[in-house]
Amino acid sequence: MEEAQRSLLLSSAARFPPPEGARLSYGTAGFRADASLLRSTVFRAGILAALRALKTRSVIGLMITASHNKVSDNGVKISDPSGEMLSQDWEPFADSLAAAPTADRLLEVVAEFAGLQRIEFDGGKVEVLVGRDTRPSGPSLLEAAKLGIGSIIGAVAVDVGILTTPQLHWMVRASNRSTQASEFDYLEQLSRSFRLVSWCLMDLIPGGSESNKKNDKLVVDGANGVGGEKLLVLKEMLNLKDLEIEVWNSGREGGVLNEGVGADFVQKEKVVPSGFGLQDVGIRCASLDGDADRLVYFTVPSYSNKIELVDGDKILSLFAVFIKEQLSILNKEAGASTEDGYQPRIGIVQTAYANGASTDYLKQLGLEVVLTPTGVKYLHHKATQYDIGIYFEANGHGTILFSEPFLHWLDAKNSELSSVAEGCSEQQKAASRLLAVSKLINPAVGDALSGMLLVEAILQYEGWSIHRWSQLYHDLPSKQLKVKVADRTAVVTANAETEVVKPPGIQEAINAETAKYPKGRCFIRPSGTEDVIRVYAEASTQDAADSLANSVAQLVDKFLGHSSS
Repeated sequence: MEEAQRSLLLSSAARFPPPEGARLSYGTAGFRADASLLRSTVFRAGILAALRALKTRSVIGLMITASHNKVSDNGVKISDPSGEMLSQDWEPFADSLAAAPTADRLLEVVAEFAGLQRIEFDGGKVEVLVGRDTRPSGPSLLEAAKLGIGSIIGAVAVDVGILTTPQLHWMVRASNRSTQASEFDYLEQLSRSFRLVSWCLMDLIPGGSESNKKNDKLVVDGANGVGGEKLLVLKEMLNLKDLEIEVWNSGREGGVLNEGVGADFVQKEKVVPSGFGLQDVGIRCASLDGDADRLVYFTVPSYSNKIELVDGDKILSLFAVFIKEQLSILNKEAGASTEDGYQPRIGIVQTAYANGASTDYLKQLGLEVVLTPTGVKYLHHKATQYDIGIYFEANGHGTILFSEPFLHWLDAKNSELSSVAEGCSEQQKAASRLLAVSKLINPAVGDALSGMLLVEAILQYEGWSIHRWSQLYHDLPSKQLKVKVADRTAVVTANAETEVVKPPGIQEAINAETAKYPKGRCFIRPSGTEDVIRVYAEASTQDAADSLANSVAQLVDKFLGHSSS
């Protein structure tokens, strides 16, 4: 490392000493905490992003957001060149950067890691796209991030403004694929792709479908965040005739971000979000979270404030049903997959938090279902191993990944079918639909806006109301608790967090308790951000699920010695 680089890092770092007593860890959500504690961490995340850009010689993204957290929180996370999350290999380095107590130690950490990674400080220009959500702490943290990026010679911070998290990931991916990558380009692709999907899907509506004319209205809860604002812009670009979209809690009305609104609130509390009422009874409703990377649907009943929730598991199931149906049509006649020996492989990726009824339903469809540990980085990575990988968490974060070999095969198959058939065959229509879907869905990360448009297109194609969709299967009653402990690392899990290997004996005790309940299922896992152990339980009735969760929480207390739920 040249002296000029060392001097610049030292002088910049001296301006951002870490707060005393705060030790942050880079997890699935990046760094996240009360915004007042984050200037040093965000500055150092800027250094991290700049070094990642130097290492990969690619455009990297840095997003300042705390997603569904309360408005006083904030956070920062890095997007890799493909638009995916930061490589897990770099997470320990992120932790070391954040924890360095002095500027001198920070310089040592950077120098040691740069040496191991063979990062060349040659002055070559690299860019980091920096976005933020609508939190009031954003501008201050933005400046810290830009100074961190600028402390690496050759790295340039490009302020791309207020964005949803999926927009930033999409822009990073597009930049590295040498395609148009502005926010307008993102919105234009969504609107263009939705029109294409709608045209392809409506070209052949299945016989016997319910008429959807009475279900042509969607009311969206924008969580008083950036997603609601962007949806209003997208709505104008879509210029829809067959679908009316209304946006409540767009942020323009003065509501508080994520307070009594948003996908996280709706999914966890299962109550009507602020701003919704009797005028929305029976209408199809959707809810975004604070940075618009989560999506859930719901209906408002007339008799209480408890909603009828259609969560991420049901969104996954809708997508899986549709894609399986299209592949079946494509392969129906003459064996489209057997002629060339190519059998597209679909993988459904869930975590242990997925409702057991959804997993059973998907398996009954003949689909391959696999579990990963909790965290989008695990789900996304696993989904890349399939020709078509579909992943969603119950909280509404997920997407569909189409492999490049599959898309090349599908495109060739579409061309082949169009050349040999008189008119448009059923197989060619199925191929066209799948190609259209691949252009609409965001392949970089879960995206509430693109996911919502795909849901709407599929519901219209199937002729389904939200009530028909919700009846695909019936969720098993479930209960989640968290138990405070002195040291969450005392619990070690295996098999996608479904089994506890430490402390000894607790898994056997959980198994014995679970066996007392019909359709019982229960697991525990340590939180990634706080000293609590999370408990998840399912059973045939809500009372049984509550009882099982409470019993296992007591076991956690017994084995770990200190708790309050």
